[in-house]
Amino acid sequence: MDRLSALLEHNRHFVENREYEQFKTDKFPGKGLAVLACMDARLVELLPKAMGLKNGDAKLIKNAGALITHPWGSVMRSLIMAVYELRADEICVVAHRDCGMRAVDPQRVLDHAMERGVSEDTIATLRAAGIDLDGWLKGFDNVSDSVRHTVHTIRNHPLMPKDVPVHGMVIHPSTGRLEVIVDGYHNDDAPE
Repeated sequence: MDRLSALLEHNRHFVENREYEQFKTDKFPGKGLAVLACMDARLVELLPKAMGLKNGDAKLIKNAGALITHPWGSVMRSLIMAVYELRADEICVVAHRDCGMRAVDPQRVLDHAMERGVSEDTIATLRAAGIDLDGWLKGFDNVSDSVRHTVHTIRNHPLMPKDVPVHGMVIHPSTGRLEVIVDGYHNDDAPE
């Protein structure tokens, strides 16, 4: 059985057995929280448990590295929507130790893309069109600095209200221990 068929078979049983009932809630985060976290597979269940969150408590936005790579991209738009339309009144950025985005080599990623069929001409065309592939694919060197930078980007976005606390944390992917990098109740988010 392929993955999609297995997923759909599981879903059929899930719905038939009404297992969804334990997750019923509405679209508004019960704890008024929006969380930007890394998409790392180790954090799927660990992060909410370590933060004391259950279904319906928070808006959870995940991407590679818990990074905002562009102030007008989809992550920032999601945070803006969470605040203005979905009643989130605090934001937490949660990156983690041992992240795959630490020290990512953009050229290595592009080499893998070419191995998988993306042509050198396509990459050259993107570069010629002014797309900074290296900057877009780059991760970070220091997770704490990355968190500070992302918090700073959110807090200083022209559409983000100044009364929304933006916290920055790093979670240990094995123990769930949270380390506060930026306390959003104070203005200590300047990138170092």
